[in-house]
Amino acid sequence: MFASLWVMAQGFVRAWCQDGPVSAPPSALRDAAWRPTAPQLVRLMIGLVIFGCGDALLILADLGNSPWTVLAGGMAKQTGIEIGLCTIIISGVVLLLWIPLRERPGLGTVMNAIVIGLAIDATLAVFSPPSALIVRIALVLLGIALVGVGSGLYINAALGRGPRDGLMTALHLRTGRPIALVRTVIEVTALAIGIALGGVFGVGTIAFAVLIGPAVHLALRVLPAAPPELADEVATEFEGW
Repeated sequence: MFASLWVMAQGFVRAWCQDGPVSAPPSALRDAAWRPTAPQLVRLMIGLVIFGCGDALLILADLGNSPWTVLAGGMAKQTGIEIGLCTIIISGVVLLLWIPLRERPGLGTVMNAIVIGLAIDATLAVFSPPSALIVRIALVLLGIALVGVGSGLYINAALGRGPRDGLMTALHLRTGRPIALVRTVIEVTALAIGIALGGVFGVGTIAFAVLIGPAVHLALRVLPAAPPELADEVATEFEGW
């Protein structure tokens, strides 16, 4: 508990040190979000499936899920619905919040809301939770790595923000608050509600909070963007990571 509070405190400190809002989505990026090329679409779908598989590995490890999956897990526990379907429902609710914020979705936004949840349920249907602690720890680390790679692929596909990222940047632009602060508040809120509903919170959650940023940053640097002419705009668009 003290470790998690320390991680959250560090997030708030970093958040307040960032100045000014990021720019609104570039027009070229918005226009291209519904007109994917074949390489963009392939990157998007592979990235989302990898992301969902990584999230599922964290669930299988049972050492603590990512904040939004803690929320989905809590919802699943209370309703009996599969956790992947709960993830899809939560994404839909988050997208509804885009409407008053005048945030514009892209094809990647819609696919993000659907594919990740389907990939989670598909992975959980194939694999069983391990019992050995060392295997569970390995699943946490592998899961975080996969979520980082999946995020890098779908972000670099340049087909629109994910539901949660769009909520983050829209609130940032409307309020003028530092983007890291807005992200921290959103994540902590989702986490708190998830814990209250009975979602799985633990050392895996803390590891995710600490490692996911560097994992995504590394993936964004290593993986090629599609199309190349939008690489700089994509990097600016997702500087909140």
